[in-house]
Amino acid sequence: MRDQINLRKSERVRARVALVTATLICILLPVLPFGGVVGYPMLLLSTLAHEMGHGLTAMLVGLEFDSFRLYANGSGVAMIGGAAGRLSLAATAAGGLIGPAVAGAVLFWLSARARLAQIAMMVFGALMLTACALVIRNVFGLVFVGTVGGSLIYAGKRFGTGIAQCTAAVLAVQMALSVFSRADYLFTRTAMTSEGAMPSDVAQLADLLFLPYWFWGVVCGAISVGVLVLGLSAFWKHTKTQSPATEG
Repeated sequence: MRDQINLRKSERVRARVALVTATLICILLPVLPFGGVVGYPMLLLSTLAHEMGHGLTAMLVGLEFDSFRLYANGSGVAMIGGAAGRLSLAATAAGGLIGPAVAGAVLFWLSARARLAQIAMMVFGALMLTACALVIRNVFGLVFVGTVGGSLIYAGKRFGTGIAQCTAAVLAVQMALSVFSRADYLFTRTAMTSEGAMPSDVAQLADLLFLPYWFWGVVCGAISVGVLVLGLSAFWKHTKTQSPATEG
């Protein structure tokens, strides 16, 4: 029993250390030498979360996730098909805006749980490889997502739970920061992608639901922050130091 208690305490301490370290790394990256190079894959991952948010939401509301393209400049485009009403299309547009926050919240929750974090790395990796086979339709997207997916599976099998917790913490913090660093997208009518200028997600929401685009930017931003707060609250609750009498 005492060994189990000590193990749980060790995992909680490691989770908090991983989160603090990941936060410092992600905040300092822009000012460190080669920080932009190191942070570049994180930019692409936030785009991946955004576009997959569109695609998965579309599937949840009965639409079709036809394809997805990820580009080297950090932009991406998800193509959605199927007959849909205004509310379904609006939910799909909002899903991309909230996607990185949802991903961050889930990763915060996982980073507090050593064994689950390790399993999740392999599951996420398998899902990325599945996405490569089913919906990703350009070479850059296939190479990047395939490489990340394969690396997650390998790391999940090869390394211990500590590495998994740290990886989940770094990704969680980066997803959370991307909600704020890319917040300007919430207040623009036009999205610039490698396929040209397109109506932004908030502009699509405005067209579908009539209220101004900046209103929907505020709404989606507030929901994203709320989701992240829930994820962090779950993390701190799980890693809170408990007395031996309350362990187990």
